[in-house]
Amino acid sequence: MAGKVFFSVSMSLDGYIAPESVPVEDFFAPDKQDDPGVQRWKAQWMELQQWIFPQRFFQENLKLGEGGEEGRDNDIARETFERTGASVMGKRMFEAGEQAWPDDAPFHTPVFVVTHEKRDPWERPGGTTFHFVNDGIEAALDQACEAAGDRDVRIAGGGATILQYVNAGLIDEFSIALSPVLFGSGLGLFEGVDAGRVALEPVRAESSPRVTHLTYAVRPR
Repeated sequence: MAGKVFFSVSMSLDGYIAPESVPVEDFFAPDKQDDPGVQRWKAQWMELQQWIFPQRFFQENLKLGEGGEEGRDNDIARETFERTGASVMGKRMFEAGEQAWPDDAPFHTPVFVVTHEKRDPWERPGGTTFHFVNDGIEAALDQACEAAGDRDVRIAGGGATILQYVNAGLIDEFSIALSPVLFGSGLGLFEGVDAGRVALEPVRAESSPRVTHLTYAVRPR
């Protein structure tokens, strides 16, 4: 395997990568948009991700128009995209994204979905094809590594899928955009981690006016 296996997420200062969960069907149902739980989730998610939305690369990649900020945050967003030759995600993340992503999904590489659902590959415009893997996380990673070639494989999420790969010793590196917000509760990035087998080595720390970017190499303990 030529490339690295990594994940890259935004995290609140108290360790959460997403607000308290709401049912996917409620999040997208027109009659649930005024629900307090849905409204709170959206507001917290926007606050957590506030660093990425203004960036020029984000605007370009999602075809939201020209312009946007340039600087280190923008460079990091672009570098993360360019290093990724394939992605792996869990079923829940895919189900939410299937309804939220534009037709031209923002990956532009093969994506391998860990699921028990049997389904033919789903090809989208712009180079994204979703492949559905029924044989577990290692099979999905093997296929992603083959597809990525000499580029890296990103474990895109969600949190439970990332944790499975961490606990299986399959992550080489990860980056956190540490956002200056507090959730109090939600989806904890390392809740349930097998700390007895995971050691971290600091690689890089960079601050911007919006977030602090932290990168760690993962080593066996």
